[in-house]
Amino acid sequence: MKIQIKAGSTTLTAELFDTELGRKIADILPIETRPNRWGDEIYFGIPLEHDLSNPREEVEVGDLAFWPPGKGFCIFYGPTPASRGSKPTAASDVEVFGKVLGDATSLKNENGRIVRVEKV
Repeated sequence: MKIQIKAGSTTLTAELFDTELGRKIADILPIETRPNRWGDEIYFGIPLEHDLSNPREEVEVGDLAFWPPGKGFCIFYGPTPASRGSKPTAASDVEVFGKVLGDATSLKNENGRIVRVEKV
């Protein structure tokens, strides 16, 4: 399923994977909120409970992931404080449920802006 992520003047198209978590995320859209930033990651809490089925800490630029401790919807666009190189690394285990279909690094200039995620 295609979704749209709007952050300030940046609009990105992304894809939700056809997984249990991807479907759960689709069911709670649209979401509009003020995100937090941690290195080159923005994240925000969502009303979702989910046990990770494929946990990992290291992800790819453009990955969308769920972070259980903060019920967080995470968008990775570069290294985080936990990274040992150029790959993004989550604070703890996440499950990837989607991918930005463009240049996720364009989010670097959108610190503190309202983010809206909706189905296309």
